[in-house]
Amino acid sequence: MNFAVERAHVEHGPQVSEHDLIHAVESTGYHASVIDHSGGGHDHMNHDVPTEQLRPRLIGSAVLAVPVVALSMVMAWQFPGWQWLVLVLTTPIVFWGGYPFHKAALNSARHGSSTMDTLVSIGTLAAYAWSVFEVVTGAARHGHGHVYFEVAAAVTVFLLAGRYAESKAKRSAGAALRALLSLGAKDAVVLRDSGEGQAEVKIPAGDLHVGDVVVVRPGERVATDGVVIDGASALDTSAMTGESVPVDVREGDEVLGGAVNTYGRILVRATRVGADTQLARMAAMVADAQSGKASIQRLADRVSAVFVPIVLGIAAVTLVAWLLSGAAVTAAFTAAVAVLIIACPCALGLATPTAILVGTGRGAQLGVLIKEPQVLETVTGIDTVVLDKTGTVTTGTMTLDAIEGDQVEQDVDTVLARAAAVESASEHPVAAAIVAAARRRGLAVPAVRDFANDPGTGVSGVVDGVRVQVARFSDDDGRTSVAVTWDGSRRGVLRLVDAVKPTSAEAIAELKAMGITPILLTGDNPAVAARVAAEVGIGPGDVIAGVLPSEKADEIKRLQGRGRKVAMVGDGVNDSVALATADVGMAMGTGTDAAIEAGDVTLVRGDLRTVPTALRLSARTLRIIKQNLFWAFGYNVAAIPLAALGLLNPMIAGAAMAFSSVLVVTNSLRLKRFH
Repeated sequence: MNFAVERAHVEHGPQVSEHDLIHAVESTGYHASVIDHSGGGHDHMNHDVPTEQLRPRLIGSAVLAVPVVALSMVMAWQFPGWQWLVLVLTTPIVFWGGYPFHKAALNSARHGSSTMDTLVSIGTLAAYAWSVFEVVTGAARHGHGHVYFEVAAAVTVFLLAGRYAESKAKRSAGAALRALLSLGAKDAVVLRDSGEGQAEVKIPAGDLHVGDVVVVRPGERVATDGVVIDGASALDTSAMTGESVPVDVREGDEVLGGAVNTYGRILVRATRVGADTQLARMAAMVADAQSGKASIQRLADRVSAVFVPIVLGIAAVTLVAWLLSGAAVTAAFTAAVAVLIIACPCALGLATPTAILVGTGRGAQLGVLIKEPQVLETVTGIDTVVLDKTGTVTTGTMTLDAIEGDQVEQDVDTVLARAAAVESASEHPVAAAIVAAARRRGLAVPAVRDFANDPGTGVSGVVDGVRVQVARFSDDDGRTSVAVTWDGSRRGVLRLVDAVKPTSAEAIAELKAMGITPILLTGDNPAVAARVAAEVGIGPGDVIAGVLPSEKADEIKRLQGRGRKVAMVGDGVNDSVALATADVGMAMGTGTDAAIEAGDVTLVRGDLRTVPTALRLSARTLRIIKQNLFWAFGYNVAAIPLAALGLLNPMIAGAAMAFSSVLVVTNSLRLKRFH
């Protein structure tokens, strides 16, 4: 079971059907449906109270609660018969607004267990029932009793707000898989034999078979894994492998489904289709990693599993003891209700959501979004931060790093201008970087004639009356280099790099100062990885290069197997498996939707300095939550005996409970001063 994403994986024999499984779940009072693995994008999660129903409950209850609290707390506004108006306003709040809590409490009771929902349900119903009794009997109207409608109303509204936020987070839990699957081409154009030779036929990608020949035009995604059998191009595989530079492919080269064809028409013979493709395997691995990540129950629920039965028992014992002592029924009931009200989980319910609200609000100001409270517990003790390179440590786009003239008399601006002139006719991303560099330097880019594209040697064209050739090659230092030649002589070399973000070195130095080991993990080649690591201050022993997406997850598991507690920072689809596998996944907000959804924390600005900020803020927020829970439980433990002995009437109990809530909220507000 994975309660965080509301999924169950069941192994069963052939004699058990899907209908049997669903019936078994429904017989216990819950709902179930079989997960759709087609990637159609529908919400597979089954909500007893859907998010779209929680929203009107929250808004409606909040509107009704305002006059209830105002009339109950401000005596100057009270008028004859105000208690009846408050009763009418509170009734829909308790029964309509509080329905999710009452239903969950009933389901728990059927299985002999109790949770926070049990406390909320019993507490609000007790406060409401006692208040109704006081109004109906006339005691409140004659000044002999007190009503607690504001208690029932306020608790319901506060906890509905928390439930609404939690439900929205749950609904997005499957979006990582949907984002991954959306990378796959929906349709494919294949060659089919016809009476007049081969014809192009468009079919759904799901109907592809091994051996089919797929036509991939510029701008289209490769529909399946395969081998190029005709044509040449450069494929953008950054989503799959993390390589920052598009990969040149020609006849005989293997390609991955999901890669984008940047230019040129190629024919690909399918070698793996459907669930066997690299993209489908990545999606399956994300699902497995998310399901395998244990859902950490909230501290409040853990304690309430013991706390709730004890409180109910004390209330029952209090009622019986007072009756056996010969006290009046009203006195016995008053003491028992005081026990329930003093234990009503207003402070307990506010302990986590208020700290999360303030902590995440402050985090948003600092560029950090924390998805779920469970993440805060996991962040504690992180000792290793694994960093993807492309788009995380680096900008993810090619830029001109240097121009080297091969002849003393050769002007480097002329080299760049003529190279840009030829490359302006090319669609290759490296060409775009060269043209952009020339324009940034204010150079006039001449016109080009007789442009030719030879995948084996590069591109060429006539510029200023001479034929200029531009050819790409790789350096030992990991830079992408472009040789510029005319009149039979090499005139210069352009060096291009995936530039390191200006704040990366500072962020890594800060992580080291916190005692955390930074590790560079990338699908790029070792030379590029070594250059980037040296530039940002990561030692050569902490660099892992040339890994596929599945291997990234394996590296995370290897570190965890050595006792490391690992946070993974990435931005690409290829990082989503590792993000889901790590103890804490941190996705750059400038990255892909799949990475953001697979991560536990989103770094909004794409600035690596927000990683140490996220770690510190999470630790501080968790500390505040623990302080709030300690106070909320401690207060109950101290106050319940007083209520049971009749030393706290329900009115004082309500005031004390309100004070505990104010204290919890005030403590949470300290997070606003976090730096």
